[in-house]
Amino acid sequence: MARRDPSRDSTVGKSDEGVALHPSEQTNSRRLFVRVGDRTVPLFDERPILDSRQSPWHGLILEKYHHRGCEIPVHDHDTLCLHLQTGGQVEMEWFCSGKSGMVRSVPGSMMLLPAGTRDSVIWHGATQRIVAGIEPALLKDAAEQMGIKGLCDFSLRWGFRDERLELLLTEMNLEMRSGWAMGALYGDLVSMALSVALIRRYGELSNHIPERKGGLSRSHLNHVLAYIEENLESELRLEELAQLNSLSRFHFARSFRESLGETPYQYILRKRMQRAKRLLLSPNSTAAEVAKKTGFSDASQFIRMFRKATGVTPRAWQRGL
Repeated sequence: MARRDPSRDSTVGKSDEGVALHPSEQTNSRRLFVRVGDRTVPLFDERPILDSRQSPWHGLILEKYHHRGCEIPVHDHDTLCLHLQTGGQVEMEWFCSGKSGMVRSVPGSMMLLPAGTRDSVIWHGATQRIVAGIEPALLKDAAEQMGIKGLCDFSLRWGFRDERLELLLTEMNLEMRSGWAMGALYGDLVSMALSVALIRRYGELSNHIPERKGGLSRSHLNHVLAYIEENLESELRLEELAQLNSLSRFHFARSFRESLGETPYQYILRKRMQRAKRLLLSPNSTAAEVAKKTGFSDASQFIRMFRKATGVTPRAWQRGL
C-alpha cells in the first residue's frame, strides 16, 4: 500500500450513509467515536460484528471487528482507546505528533491511545480486533475509588503485550457475545478491574495508591449479606452494596473477597442458584417464575446460567429429583 499524507484524507468515520454524525448521535448510539475536525464520526467505516450498545455497563464501549487492510486518517480521541488484536499478522504503520513507526502486529498485540491523542494508522492487511473505549469519567472514578487524589495520565503505547488486559478484554468479548448473560453487577466488576489494571500498570500518578488491608468487619459483612438476601430478586449493583458500609467500590470489592474468598458477583450467583433449586422443588414451577424470583432478567438468561452452574437445565434438574 502506497504511503500518503493521512491528514488529507477525511473519509474515516462517517455513518453508514456516509454522513458525519452530530455529538448527540454519538451518545445515543453508544458506538466508538473520534473527532475529525469539527465532525464526530465512527472510528471504523465498517460496522462491528459485535458491539456493546445493549450492554448494562456504564462508561465503557466495546466493539469487535474483522476488517480488511485499512487506513484511519488523522483523528482525535475523546476517550481512552484500547485495542487487542485477536487474529491476523500484519504490518501496522502509525503517525502521531510528527513521528511515525512500523509495528509487526500479531494476535495479542495491544495499542493504548489516551484521551487527547491525535494520530493516524494504516494496517497493511486484514486483522481481527477487540476495541474498548473507556470514558475519562470512568477512569477518574476508578482512581478516586482507589484513593488517588491527583491526576492520572497515560502515555501512548504501540504494539505492547499485557496478559492481564488481554484476559479482561477477552472476558468482556465473551460477555458481549453471550448477550450480557452475566448481568450488570458482573459488568461493574469487570469494568472496574479493567480501569484499575490500566491505572496501576500504565497510569502516571501524582500520588501513590494507598493500601487497605483486611476484609469487612463481621457486623459490616452481616449487614451486606442480609441486604443481598433481602434483595436477591433485584438487579444488585456494586455501588449500592459499597454504600451500605460507606466504602468505595474498589475497597468494598476487595474487602468482600478477602472476607469470603469470592467476589460479590460469585457470592450472589451462588445464592441465586441455591434459591432457584429450592423453588424448583415444586414440580409446577416454571423457568420464568424462578427467573423473576432470583434476579435474572428473563427465563433464557436463567436457563443459561443454571446450566453453566450445574451442567444441566432447570427442567433436567427437576426430573432428576
